[in-house]
Amino acid sequence: MLVISIQSQVVFGHVGNSAAVYPMQAEGVTVAAVPTTLLSNHPRYPTMRGRVLDADLVADLLLGVEERGLIEQAAVLVTGYLGSPAIADTVADFAERALERNPKLVYLCDPVMGDDDLGIFVADGIKEVIWERLVPIASLVTPNQFELELLTNIKARDASRLLAASRAVAARGPVGVVDTGCTLIDTPPGIVETILCSDGKLLRIATPRLQIRPCGTGDLLTGLIAAHLAKGQDVETALRLAVDHIFGVLERTQRAKAHEMCLLPRPRRSHSKKF
Repeated sequence: MLVISIQSQVVFGHVGNSAAVYPMQAEGVTVAAVPTTLLSNHPRYPTMRGRVLDADLVADLLLGVEERGLIEQAAVLVTGYLGSPAIADTVADFAERALERNPKLVYLCDPVMGDDDLGIFVADGIKEVIWERLVPIASLVTPNQFELELLTNIKARDASRLLAASRAVAARGPVGVVDTGCTLIDTPPGIVETILCSDGKLLRIATPRLQIRPCGTGDLLTGLIAAHLAKGQDVETALRLAVDHIFGVLERTQRAKAHEMCLLPRPRRSHSKKF
C-alpha cells in the first residue's frame, strides 16, 4: 500500500506533508512524500522563512519517483499546495504520466488555494492549472468551502448551491467531490460539515465545531482519505473514518490548548519494572 503525496513541507507545525505523512504511515501505509516548498512554518504566523522550491528540483524528485517504479506500486496519488504555476504544470505532467502508466491509480486533488481567514494565498496562474489540468484527471477533489467557490464562481452557502458548485467540479471529470469545513444556511449552530457529492447527491457528515481552528486540517483529511482508500475502503467509509480521526485530533488539541494540531495521543505510561 503506497501513497505518493506531493505538497508543501514545513519545519514547524502541521500543514501539507508535515500534517499528512505521519498519520498515513500510522495507518500502515507507505508514503513517498515529495515537497513543493521548504518553509519554516505556515502563513498564519507573523513571519515565514524558506521558499517555494524550483520547479526543476520538483521535476527531478518526481523523475526519481518514476525511476524507483513507485508509480506502478502506488494505490493513491495526492496533490496539495503546489507553490508556483511552474510546479503546478510539472505536477500535472507527472500526474498525467502516472495515470497512463497505472490505470488503477486513484488521484486525490486537494486544490489548496486559500481559506476564509487568509483569502487567496497562492500565486496567480495556479487556479487555472488546477481547474484546466488537474481537476479533469482527478478521481476525487477535496476543496474547502472557500476553494469550491473560488473554482466555480458559485456562492455555495446553501445545500442547493453547494450541490450546483460540486456538480460543476464533477462535470470536469472527478467521480466525487468532498467539500470540507462547510457551514450552510441550514447547518445547526455549533456544527461544521464535511460534505461528499457523488452521483449528484450530497452526503452530509456533521461534527461539533470546537473553539479552535488550527491550520492543516484539510491536508490531514485528504491524507487520511488517501490512506483508507489505499487500504481498500470505499470513498464513503474512508471519509467517515477520516472525519472521526480528525475530530479526535481537534479534541486533543483543544484540551492541550495548543496552537498546532496534536497529531499524537498522550503516550501511555510504561508499566515495566526495573530489576
